[in-house]
Amino acid sequence: MQKKNWLRISLAGFVLVAAVAGTALVQFKGNAVVREHELFVSARASYQTLTDSLMPVIRHHAAFGIYARRLGLAQSFKPGHYVLRPGMNVIEIVRMLKLGVQTPVRVTIQNVRTPAQLAQRLSRQLDADSTAWMAALTSKQLAGEVGFDSVTLFSMFIPDTYEFYWTVSPQDFVHRMKREYDRFWTPERDARRQRSGLSRLEVMTLASIVYEETRKTDEMPRIAGVYINRLRRGIPLQADPTVKYAMQDFALRRILYKHLKYPSPYNTYVNKGLPPSPICMPGKNAIEAVLDFEKHDYIFFCARPTFDGYHNFARTLSEHNRNARAYSAELNRRKIK
Repeated sequence: MQKKNWLRISLAGFVLVAAVAGTALVQFKGNAVVREHELFVSARASYQTLTDSLMPVIRHHAAFGIYARRLGLAQSFKPGHYVLRPGMNVIEIVRMLKLGVQTPVRVTIQNVRTPAQLAQRLSRQLDADSTAWMAALTSKQLAGEVGFDSVTLFSMFIPDTYEFYWTVSPQDFVHRMKREYDRFWTPERDARRQRSGLSRLEVMTLASIVYEETRKTDEMPRIAGVYINRLRRGIPLQADPTVKYAMQDFALRRILYKHLKYPSPYNTYVNKGLPPSPICMPGKNAIEAVLDFEKHDYIFFCARPTFDGYHNFARTLSEHNRNARAYSAELNRRKIK
């Protein structure tokens, strides 16, 4: 009788151990992800911050804690952008964080006017803060490493969407963008550039002015042609967007005579030729427009009073003055100051 009781107890104990072992196996190797989730772990984050953001989107917390301690995750987790997908288990999650198996992020750069704006844009898409980005974008040493100076470095950035690791350093980002710049300037583009007689920097600078003058892609080559004509004849460009840039007042809707004398190397009313560097990050359409500028004999243009985004072009000052008066009258009628 006692032997039977011992067997029953032994069997019950075996079943219990097996059940516990089975449960543990499920917790370690079973699906631990509640839903697909993007996890961003900053280089400035603590382990507590990591676990606080991770716990709501995974199951089997105890198993995670056990395996994380076993691998020393608290002392060795890697910052980065991680994608947790249903089907992943605790072991895979811990190892991913320990080894830094990141998923790249898509970074879009466009429609910025200054390095400070670019720094802000990048700080919202990548881990480094805006201070670190600004330091890199204005660094003489870093600019020199990629063949620019701290003023002209801004001309190196070609607007597009790129893939980066979220934790990319600002220095590595700049070096990568230099490779993208070199890739953009194909032999074919350089051959077209020679038609204008402009350097790459000058193309980017003129493209930035064209881009600020109009968003109408079909009109960009004609506007580029006006500025090419002025450059070749030694006529000041007299581009209103350069005045806004010089004053750093991008909300100006109407350029008045008092603004035209603003002292700055970027003000093309008081300086002949192109500004020292781009006044914005031009779209690729504007860059292509400068490379394929339209040949004509216009040397003036003025926004149409219809406010449709297009311009009236003129060969003579008298013709241009008529166009300008019509536009000014419409500004007055609409009470735009």
